[in-house]
Amino acid sequence: MFELFYWTTPNGHKVTLFFEEAGLDYRLRPVNISTGEQFAPDFLEIAPNNRIPALVDHAPSDGGEPLAVFESGAILEYLADKTGRFLPRAPRQRFAVLQWLYWQMGGLGPMLGQNHHFKQYAPEPLEYAITRYVNETTRLYRVLDAQLQDRAFIASDYSIADMACYPWIVPHERQGMTIAEFPNLQRWFETIRARPATERAYARADELNTNPTVTEDAKKILFGQTAPTRPGD
Repeated sequence: MFELFYWTTPNGHKVTLFFEEAGLDYRLRPVNISTGEQFAPDFLEIAPNNRIPALVDHAPSDGGEPLAVFESGAILEYLADKTGRFLPRAPRQRFAVLQWLYWQMGGLGPMLGQNHHFKQYAPEPLEYAITRYVNETTRLYRVLDAQLQDRAFIASDYSIADMACYPWIVPHERQGMTIAEFPNLQRWFETIRARPATERAYARADELNTNPTVTEDAKKILFGQTAPTRPGD
């Protein structure tokens, strides 16, 4: 029913977490972004921003043609609405989840992504950039730690907000963070890591990407993209 165009990145993990938690049947379609597969014309037809993940639902609720969705946050919201799982219907509870989903999409992911880039992949160390993004990572960790002070999960019950945020906290050591300095966040992190669905989702990633090292050639593809977003652009 579901076809997931995927690679083993935090944004990719978000969606496999949902599938494994919900017990849905899905087919993984690997898109190796280190070799440029995200620029294939058939992939760009469903993901015009040449980024993973992307979803094709071959049995959409309206009974029409297969429906394609790109952007990880939109995919999580789509799946939650279709299945009635991990996103409440009641407005107050629904937007308690959605505001944190959008916080991750607009803040946590982009800022931690820049942290990864300048700490791990930049061709030369730029202390200003490293300091800026490590400091912003610290601030965002503190925001999340405060939110988790009096609740088990980000919006009280386990939801797509947790699925969106968790994969970005997994590489906390690479981000220059000591997770023990954020005790509420650490407790939440360990709780999610121990969930059977989380273990299954990350096992799929380990089976798929057995060589996660980013080579110099891969860096040119990942960080020097000048290709058109769609054929003919």
